[in-house]
Amino acid sequence: MSHLVVVLTALNLEYAAVREHLVDVDLRRHDAGTRFEIGRVPSSRCQIVLGLTGVGNQPAAVLAERAIQSFEPAAVLFTGIAGALWDGTPLGDVVVADRVYAYHGGTSEDDGFKARPRMWETSHALSQVAHHLARQGRWTDRLGDRDSRPTVRFGAIAAGEIVQNSRVSKEAHWIREHFNDATAIEMEAAGIAQAGHLNSAPVAIIRGISDSADGRKTAANDENWQPRAAANAAAFAVELAVELVDESKEGYMKGSMPSEIPIDGGVTNMVAGGVVGQMGGVITGGTVHLVTGPHQTSESFDVVAELHTLRTLIDERHTAGVTDEETHRDAVKEVETAEQALNAVPRASKRAVNALKRLTGLLADVSDVAARARSLAGAVKELA
Repeated sequence: MSHLVVVLTALNLEYAAVREHLVDVDLRRHDAGTRFEIGRVPSSRCQIVLGLTGVGNQPAAVLAERAIQSFEPAAVLFTGIAGALWDGTPLGDVVVADRVYAYHGGTSEDDGFKARPRMWETSHALSQVAHHLARQGRWTDRLGDRDSRPTVRFGAIAAGEIVQNSRVSKEAHWIREHFNDATAIEMEAAGIAQAGHLNSAPVAIIRGISDSADGRKTAANDENWQPRAAANAAAFAVELAVELVDESKEGYMKGSMPSEIPIDGGVTNMVAGGVVGQMGGVITGGTVHLVTGPHQTSESFDVVAELHTLRTLIDERHTAGVTDEETHRDAVKEVETAEQALNAVPRASKRAVNALKRLTGLLADVSDVAARARSLAGAVKELA
């Protein structure tokens, strides 16, 4: 299981609330221009990939997909603010979705509108961890000194495409009639849930209640409650991310770690006319064998050594003035990501391939480096 957890937000104030919990933050740029920040949660193994989606289910789905494909996280958490659908949910409380409704689906017929909603459930394992954290209550330590502590509630979250600020509107009646068990309402959870479903990635939606969706939503109230609700949700999300990573480590210690292949073993995999890989239980000493022709003569090289050679070539091109400082820094980060992925146990070959692909795009104008990165990505892909 990865030590990375993706945390996404829709608004800048929600993003800032999560970032306050991180140290050693580095910038990562996607080829399409999306900027993610990767930071470490102090006193833990957990690293959080932080991204801003903007408002709405569609952009949330696209950015969640992009983050999952780029980082292969242990889970995707979406955190921020939401409106409460019932008076019994106080402002500032945290709602964790056990299911998400996309409530705008339907068909219009002669006798009226018929609901065709979609629904996604939170994974059982992730839900169990969240309930455990809520019972323990230690997540509130991340909020510092406060007179009152928010409560964590579990229930359905309704996700649509409008800002709901009424209890008497036609839309409000519609939600009460068809989604009576929904606790909170917002505009991104359905997109995140769909992206997680399509990529087999666990997803948790964590929302701080900033208003009651009852017509009393004002700029003054938002200025007071939105930062508080965002901070509460961020604190729980960060603690959940840490717990997920720590739990994966404990699982390995109890015997779930894959058996290691001895480093000095002579295991070799070959195919005619292609690239195939063999690795030890850790990467050190791993060798890839390339079959170069019909007589099956082979050429061997160490994958990590090839990464180091690639890093040297990148440095040389930077020294020669071929690449600027920012491009060089980003390129080095991708090489380091690939090496960390290959050294991970279990090995994260796909993450290494994705890093090398990003590197190829980043240095597309530096033909010799791009070609070497592309070739190495192909070799590593066969290790998966």
